[in-house]
Amino acid sequence: MLNENILNLLKEKGKIEYPDGIHEDIILYPNEPMKNHTTFHIGGNADCFCEVKNCLTLRHVISLCKENNIPCFIIGLGSNLLVSDSGFRGIVIKLSGDFTEIRVSSDHIICGAGCSLAGLCVAARKHSLSGLEFAWGIPGSVGGATYMNAGAYGGEMKDVVFWAKFMDRDGNIHEYEKDQLDFGYRHSVFTDTDNIILEVGFELKKENPEIISYRMQELMNKRKAKQPVNHYSAGSVFKRPKEDIYAAALIEECGLKGYSVGGAEVSTKHSGFIVNDRNATAEDVKQLIDHIQKTVLEQKGIELCCEIKFVG
Repeated sequence: MLNENILNLLKEKGKIEYPDGIHEDIILYPNEPMKNHTTFHIGGNADCFCEVKNCLTLRHVISLCKENNIPCFIIGLGSNLLVSDSGFRGIVIKLSGDFTEIRVSSDHIICGAGCSLAGLCVAARKHSLSGLEFAWGIPGSVGGATYMNAGAYGGEMKDVVFWAKFMDRDGNIHEYEKDQLDFGYRHSVFTDTDNIILEVGFELKKENPEIISYRMQELMNKRKAKQPVNHYSAGSVFKRPKEDIYAAALIEECGLKGYSVGGAEVSTKHSGFIVNDRNATAEDVKQLIDHIQKTVLEQKGIELCCEIKFVG
């Protein structure tokens, strides 16, 4: 647990003086259960969970962490994550406030990294902009989706993102253009780095909003029919091992659909998902992942790599 002095420093750094007075631009939650902030609903306590509302506050917090050797982790909407049962020894930072704003101009959208993909899709439809329909129903943030080049039903973030602004761990702000983003399958230039995505620019196409709505609903219907959307999960657990080979098919062929460890189970609806329906622990999920990988390797000779990120 962080000592009281560090918590007081965090709070003090979150008090920003504006022309109309001092505002609290940071919200602190000491000893916060991470299961409340992940789509898996799994995870022990973080020493401190904090919401920061602007770049100045974010710079203050990461500077404090660096000066005091405190680990920090940036979280979006908590999808694609498995947090340890022992939690996170350090500070978990969630981007809110300014980081959730959306600005639309002609066929471009500039969106904060803390905004939900759902909110971005709704804004695009409202302004008759097409290209993001594939993202409707992906339960993540814009920053997280850009970080891993999220995709579904033939579309990926690389198809619509044309620049991204980010902060390095020294507090410096930079910008990458599309050709610098190094997008690949579930990969971007940000993957496995400490850089913090702040804002993303999207280039879309004008379209009739009724047509956009139809496409969004069509893809949502497919998602509901094939995926366990009403169950706690972190999304697809494994990457596609090859272009024409899918992890879910391999897992099902190995007879693992419905296989469980503790409260974690291979979804009976889609074998690429692990669901938490019975108060699963992170250890349950890890053991189940290990069993799936071992079984698929033994029976199919194919190594499955995890798509979800392990924290803590």
